[in-house]
Order: sequence, then structure tokens, then C-alpha cells
Amino acid sequence: MADTFDLIVLGAGSGGLATAFRAARHGARVALLEPGAMGGTCVNVGCVPKKALWFAAQLAQQQQLALHYGFASTPGPLDWEHFRQLRQTYIDGIRQRYARRLAEAGIQVYAETGRFVAADTVATSGGDELRAMQIVIATGGRPGRLEVPGFDLGMVSDDIFALRTLPQRIAIVGGGYIAVEFAGLLRALGSEVSMHVRRGLLADFDAEAVAALKEHMQAQGIVITQGVKVAGLHRDDGGLVLHDEVHGESGPYDAVLWALGRVPNSDRLDLDAAGVQVDEAGHVVIDAWQNSNVPGICAVGDISGRAELTPLAVAAGRRLADRLFGGQPGSRLDDEYTPTVVFAEPPLGMAGLTEAQALELHGDQVRVYRSRFAPLQWAVAGHAGQSLMKIVCVGDDERVVGIHALGPGAEEILQGFAVALKMGLRKRDLDNTIAIHPSSAEELVLLS
Repeated sequence: MADTFDLIVLGAGSGGLATAFRAARHGARVALLEPGAMGGTCVNVGCVPKKALWFAAQLAQQQQLALHYGFASTPGPLDWEHFRQLRQTYIDGIRQRYARRLAEAGIQVYAETGRFVAADTVATSGGDELRAMQIVIATGGRPGRLEVPGFDLGMVSDDIFALRTLPQRIAIVGGGYIAVEFAGLLRALGSEVSMHVRRGLLADFDAEAVAALKEHMQAQGIVITQGVKVAGLHRDDGGLVLHDEVHGESGPYDAVLWALGRVPNSDRLDLDAAGVQVDEAGHVVIDAWQNSNVPGICAVGDISGRAELTPLAVAAGRRLADRLFGGQPGSRLDDEYTPTVVFAEPPLGMAGLTEAQALELHGDQVRVYRSRFAPLQWAVAGHAGQSLMKIVCVGDDERVVGIHALGPGAEEILQGFAVALKMGLRKRDLDNTIAIHPSSAEELVLLS
């Protein structure tokens, strides 16, 4: 006989954990299935280890800047193994805290995979059957692959964190946020970086801001080749050689990173047994309330095809649990004006609409304000790079529908402005705000 729960959650990444914890807080009896490490992609091979590596890259750059400021020090390379152990100790601590919290919450954890055998029943890889009136799919995604010869000679993003040394020469195939982030931080740490991009960089971000970021990347020595059509990879005596049908061979490289986007982990769930609809890519099709087409089965996070952002998965899971078990029937995710940051060098952040999106929706009602300036931190040292701050407004009352920030501190600056954007920010509200001087953030309240 199947064990019965109020809720079964498949996957213990950010969205799955958030759903399970909130449901348990509301008194639900919860089963959580996760065959891998607690925390999923974000904690183990995503946001957390990536941000630690980005901090290391920032410190490498600060060493160079300190010399220009007059400090008598000689920058040295990162002790990669020391840093790797520090990072792993931190991640291990997160996992331990999750385990403790799960036990305290009374959540039944199965270190196993699960697959549907009916709309209300999941079979575990250990042979158990679990039943619940509510099942949440939160199995996330994995790095995409190219079906080309020699693909396995390269790395995917998960593999970066297992490196024992910094690659001296690396090619990065892709132009999305993973590609851009690793290009910047590996270059800052000392790698020679070559990017191979099919179209352009960061298609979902504002084109003007992306163009400004690209200038920074190229000034740092990152080689960016666009219009590529990768045909394969092979190894010769000098290293790895990349085949491009358009531009020919390039290399040799010590490493190649495939940054080709991500695919949903839905193929082993036997969704057909429950009648769950998926799109062509394998994402679970959901409505605005996280519901699939099957009553009682919902999905949160990357598996649902929404923007692949940890905070969105967490917010979706919590609001879903509030609706299902917390007596809040109107609770659902509102992802309008979602802020996000690419931890590039320098970081690029946005909230709301790009200029192109606003023009498509609102036409000649759109007005754009922007400021390009040398951040004081750079200017004092004689660096020529510029930051960009930009807002996109709509209508006679100039309601702000998009905010874009490129430059040092953008990742911290944007959060507070995102709150104002969500609350109905107008350009006049920025005009009426006293600036904090000298700062980069003040540029957003001084735009004219």
C-alpha cells in the first residue's frame, strides 16, 4: 500500500525546498524526493559557487586597481585549490543546514528519484509508492548539449567547479548569461578567453546595455566571434581545437566550455502516466497559478519554462504552498518587473522592460533617459571605462517600466530601485529624490 502525504515534491532545488518548507509550516505532511545534493543547481553548481568565483575575480581586479592607487603590492595568482576548498566548505554548510531544517520541519526526505504511475501516485527508485492529492514538480534542468563530434572533450557549466587548476586558454561556446559570466571572471583571474557566439550576447537584455558591456569585455582582452556554427571539437598535440563551419578552426585551447543553455529534467518522470502536458522542449506547461493541465499536479522553477532565476522559483513555491495549504486562495507569483543581474565584468542588471520591448508595446509613448559616466573608483585611477544607467518610461506621467544598470555595484544598486518599480515608480519620483553623492546610484535619480 502506498504511503500517503498531503504533498509530494519532486526535486530539492530552490523551488522544491521553498515549496516543501512553506507547506510544512502550514501543517502539511510533505514528502520530498531528491537523488542528488540538497539545494539543486543553485547551491551546488550554479549561483552560489559561481558568485564565490566572481568574488575571487573581483579581488583579482582590486589588486590591479590598488597598484594604480599607489599601494606597494605585487598581485599574485589565486591559490585555486585553497579557494576551491573554502568554497566547498561553505556549500557543505548550506547542505547541512538544509538537512537540519528538513528534519525540524518533519519533512520526509527520500534520497531517490521519482516517476509518476498515476496522477496522484509517485514510485520511487527504491521501490516505494507515495500518494498525495497535491504533487509539485521541481526537478529543474541541466546543461544543454550539441550533437557534434568531440563534444565530451569539453566541459559544461557544472564541470567548472571541479577544476583543480585555472585553464590558461579557454574557449566558451555560447552567448547567454552563463557564457558571459564565466568569460568575465575567468579573464579577470588570468585566463585567455575566446567566446564563440552563434548570434549575439544576452538576447534578453537591453541592446544598448549589452553593447556597452561587450565593449568592456573586448577591452579586457576577451575575443568575441559572432555568427559561428560549431561543427565539432578535437584534441591535437597543442590542445583542443574547435571546428567552426563559418570561421574555420580555432585554438588550441586548454579547455572548452559549452554554455548552450539548459534543458528541463522531465524526461525520466514518466509524465505520460499522469497525462501531464509538456512543450516541445520538455517543460511542464503551466498557467499563472503554477497548475499543469492535470488537477493536483503543479510545477515550479526551471522545469516550468519560466525565467531560470532562483528567486522566481522560491517565490513561486512559497506562494503555491500558501494557496494550497495556507488558506490564501489568491496567492500566486507575480513576475512582472522581475529584476535580474548578469555577474559579468562589470555586472549588468535590469528590471522590467528593455527599450525594444517598451517600443513594441507602447510605441511613441516611450521616453528613454540615460547616463554614461566614469565611476569614481575607476576615474581616480585613470581608467577610461564607463558605466551606463538607463530608465525606460511610458506615457505623459512617465511611468518607469524598465531600469538598466551596467557598472560596479549594479547588482546591489538595482534591488532597491526594483521595489520602487514594482510600486509604480514615475520619473518625477526619481527627480524628487535626494541623491547620495558621490555614488554611482545617484545617476538614476539625476537623469535628465
